[in-house]
Amino acid sequence: MDFLQTLIERNAAFAQNDFAADLKIIPSQKTLILGCVDPRVDPVDVLKLGPGEAAVIRNVGGRVNPALFETMAILGTVSKLGGAAVGQGWNLIVLHHTDCGISGCYHHAPELLAKHMGVATDELAALEIDDPYKAVAIDVAALKANPNLPGAFTVTGLVYDVTTGLIETVVPAGLLRAE
Repeated sequence: MDFLQTLIERNAAFAQNDFAADLKIIPSQKTLILGCVDPRVDPVDVLKLGPGEAAVIRNVGGRVNPALFETMAILGTVSKLGGAAVGQGWNLIVLHHTDCGISGCYHHAPELLAKHMGVATDELAALEIDDPYKAVAIDVAALKANPNLPGAFTVTGLVYDVTTGLIETVVPAGLLRAE
């Protein structure tokens, strides 16, 4: 309970000093970031995001999976209702990282991971779970192959190195699809 109290106190300080009531539901930089739940790789910290600049979606491994496509469909509706349809001028960043815990799941609970990824267990190897550089390229390709996403998204694949704190561009920025 001590940490909960700390969080409550931090929130009170935030509400008093940093709260911005004028933030909009649409990210000011029209950017969506897909990242991992690993606390070492919080995109807000790693990319020094300001309040309201980007929407961050986090899951195990920061991977493209069926749940991500559902989330993106909902976000598309929310954005339309907020007055800024997702598409032209929007960035979609896939952010993977080195030393990801998803590898442990791959080696010790492949059935669980296969379910998370929406594939059969014998298809996991093709997803390059142990190699974030190959995996980010696979995930960008999966996004490009999905006809339900706006083709005018600019998509980029990055890998964050947990030993140096630096990101590397693996898939340079480009349109998701020619419209």
